[in-house]
Amino acid sequence: MPNWCSWTCFGRTSTPATSPLPSPPSTSVNAASVRVLAEAVSASPADPAAKKPRNWRDLRLRLISAAILAPLGLLCVGLGSWPFVGLVLVGMVGLGSEWAGMLQQPARSLRGIVLLAWPAIACIATLTVGRWNEALLMLLAPLALGPWIGIGSVAIGIGGIGLLWLRFATGSGYDGVLFVILVVWASDTFAYVAGRAIGGPKLAPRISPGKTRSGSLGGLAGAMLVGAVLALLLPSPVGAAASALRGLGFGLLLGIASQAGDLAESAFKRRCGVKDSGRSIPGHGGLLDRFDGLLAAAPLAAMLSLAAPTGQGFWYAGVQAVSPPASPSGPASSVPKD
Repeated sequence: MPNWCSWTCFGRTSTPATSPLPSPPSTSVNAASVRVLAEAVSASPADPAAKKPRNWRDLRLRLISAAILAPLGLLCVGLGSWPFVGLVLVGMVGLGSEWAGMLQQPARSLRGIVLLAWPAIACIATLTVGRWNEALLMLLAPLALGPWIGIGSVAIGIGGIGLLWLRFATGSGYDGVLFVILVVWASDTFAYVAGRAIGGPKLAPRISPGKTRSGSLGGLAGAMLVGAVLALLLPSPVGAAASALRGLGFGLLLGIASQAGDLAESAFKRRCGVKDSGRSIPGHGGLLDRFDGLLAAAPLAAMLSLAAPTGQGFWYAGVQAVSPPASPSGPASSVPKD
């Protein structure tokens, strides 16, 4: 029963009697130990060095999706003409649908229809009339719905027109589109492998918590490597060493553009409160999740192609076209087209 000298009730009013028996462990010490342990556990996930790399549970789905989509895409690129145009248009409609879904715009509403179909309509008009400048002006129309709503539609349209320009309006044709697609694919793949295998500090935790600096560097290294290999294998107006250096440099530029597009799409998704843009590609999420980097890299490549010699890839932008020496049979011919 508690008394005036006990530790309960109203607190200690006199010195408690000592006992020859050992006292039990202090509750304050136990509480302090628990508190220190809890702080250590809660602090460890925030430490980038202590966090383990993510697992590989989605690798199988990614490989299956790539095994199906990659041959189909490369086949359409190789065939050119309407197979490639149809692939681009279908992709743009799918991307527009996902963008409208992220913004919660009903497909049957005016805004939903514009976001869904306008980029594809602009591309069809471009291919029919052949005026690329007017197409870029047409793509600005969705901005009338609001900058935030229209920016995605504009990006989708510019990416699609960039691919069509590389395939049909440049001398490199198939080679130019192949260079862009493979370099962006290498950037994504190497970033995925390096990020999962190495882990480490986050690249932009407020935008995309899953991306790491090691993954970013690995992606850029992969883009440079594949760019150099392609530059050596594809037709070149310069020597092998110069081609490899140009492949490294332009692979780096496309890798940076690809990762910038990826981060921009992640920022849009975070603002919309969604994790994935869709579920159309198992292991990858939606079309925007898979092709966000390509939407940024293709327009860059298209602009660079304006400075490339006739018949050469955009990675030779700035190189002066050198005519071969005159032959006895007639004047020198221009650089042959692919």
